[in-house]
Amino acid sequence: MTSPTHRRRPPTAQQFVLAEVRRAITSGQLGPGAPIRQEALAEQLGVSRLPLREALKSLEAEGLVVHEAHRGYFVAELSLADLREVYRIRQLLEAEAVRQASEHLDGPALAALEAVQHEVEQAAAAGDVSAMTAANRRFHFALYETAGMPRLARLITTLWDATDAYRSLYYGEPANRDHVVKEHRTILDALRGGDPERAVRLLDEHRSHAVAALETMLHQD
Repeated sequence: MTSPTHRRRPPTAQQFVLAEVRRAITSGQLGPGAPIRQEALAEQLGVSRLPLREALKSLEAEGLVVHEAHRGYFVAELSLADLREVYRIRQLLEAEAVRQASEHLDGPALAALEAVQHEVEQAAAAGDVSAMTAANRRFHFALYETAGMPRLARLITTLWDATDAYRSLYYGEPANRDHVVKEHRTILDALRGGDPERAVRLLDEHRSHAVAALETMLHQD
């Protein structure tokens, strides 16, 4: 996990710890089911146990970690059924977000998407899973938030949060990173061409490929 001296701290210790633990989960440093050893983690981050406990409670509310009595906190695990359900709900909500966003995708909005896609491609080429996870999220939400429907965006955010630990597993494979880059490019082409229904279909395929790869990984585990 990143040392606290390498990054400018957010305003409070709790926010700092929250960001660091979330980053460890989304980057794959803490995988699904991994124990979160509070004493060692607090010492590593240079904070007391109190802000760490509060941060873990926040992450528990988001569904990223779970607490087990007499055992402590663990990174949340999803069954295959859970994973499929999350991605199915995302399919329904994100399709509406894309259709609504397409009405507002002017030149600057498309340029912003293309700029974030460049960040995705840079991270993929470098094999930086953490950076690619973050850039990929920015790419998708730059599109969804263009819809101008903040409640819809918040619902989609909750679903993304629930699967962050698994997304890092997917990006850990070079072939998957290359696949994501190519899929993003085709989605951008559809959006540039003013074809939201094609973009919706491509996003459906984009999610389906991720689910299929994750199912294979989880079966192997």
